[in-house]
Amino acid sequence: MLSSKRRANSFTISQGTELKHVTKFAAIFCALTLLFASIFTFEPAGVNLTAEADGRAECVVELSTGRVLYSRNADQKLPMASTTKIMTALLIIEDCDLDEVITVPDEAVGVEGSSIYLKRGEVISVKDLLYGLMLRSGNDSATALAIHHSGDTQKFAEAMNARAAEMGAESTHFTNPSGLPDESHYTTAKDLSLIACEAMKNDTFKTIVSTRKYTGEYRSYLNKNKMLSRVEGANGIKTGYTLKAGRCLVSSAEREGMDIICVVLNCPDMYERSEKLIENAFAQFELAKIDKNTVFMCGIVPCNIAKDAKVLIKKGEEITIKTYLTNSDDTIKQGDKVGKLEIYCQNDLIFSGDLYSIVNR
Repeated sequence: MLSSKRRANSFTISQGTELKHVTKFAAIFCALTLLFASIFTFEPAGVNLTAEADGRAECVVELSTGRVLYSRNADQKLPMASTTKIMTALLIIEDCDLDEVITVPDEAVGVEGSSIYLKRGEVISVKDLLYGLMLRSGNDSATALAIHHSGDTQKFAEAMNARAAEMGAESTHFTNPSGLPDESHYTTAKDLSLIACEAMKNDTFKTIVSTRKYTGEYRSYLNKNKMLSRVEGANGIKTGYTLKAGRCLVSSAEREGMDIICVVLNCPDMYERSEKLIENAFAQFELAKIDKNTVFMCGIVPCNIAKDAKVLIKKGEEITIKTYLTNSDDTIKQGDKVGKLEIYCQNDLIFSGDLYSIVNR
């Protein structure tokens, strides 16, 4: 039961309602019902997003909201091969001058696995190394960048772990910058989606991983990520493979402002599976904006949220909007926090935010 200080108004929005017009002080239930029908529109999806998965671990997330749309074995700790380089690249972008020119250290020459074939004493920019890291998956590039950043690869791995902890990737541990096999080098599909989302919010990172052909001052590369040509709106991000990790892929695609991040680990048909998961996500979900000027009612107090917000909605499902009056003061001034707004899709809370009075009362 709600106390007198937390009284709730609840509204259920069904498919097919249209907004005609909203007056400023219309009846509470009528106003909100009409208002939100104009914000959220639905179409039948006709696609089963939870179709049987082929890979050992999968996670699909919407970038701006961080909402997990689908997962399978997403908390299982697994090796992730060269998708490790997502974190390597992000740290370099955040901490280093990309225009700086460095000399390739001896430790970066002849590193096993995929390579951009750095030569001892070669002069190259951090930027060209970074593109070689993400477009060609150069393990030698990863080593050179790690040493440039931290002095050696072990200290760089410590920095990677610290950054992962900041993101909430608690089931991840790095021992090297490239993803070469190590029993203590692992992540989960869920953690890797967190890392990927953080990286894709960085404009420089996003530009790099979406580049199909790069021509730098010292090196030029073609991006070997096939997702860029397979999926509409694809904009990254990283492939990976070792015998121990299997085929791994972190991919991203953006359409109409909604960006889907997809992680598959140890997935033999990683491109086909990732494409299917991404297409299913776009078919089933849509991103809606809640304008900060939208008027809500807490009791008899008209109010709004502080800034524009986004919510991710599953098409065709019922939306319920609840407002709670939490301020029982006799006098309320414009701008005072007066309540709470909660939006549910079926029984899932998809948005929660404070409401502020737009009048003096």
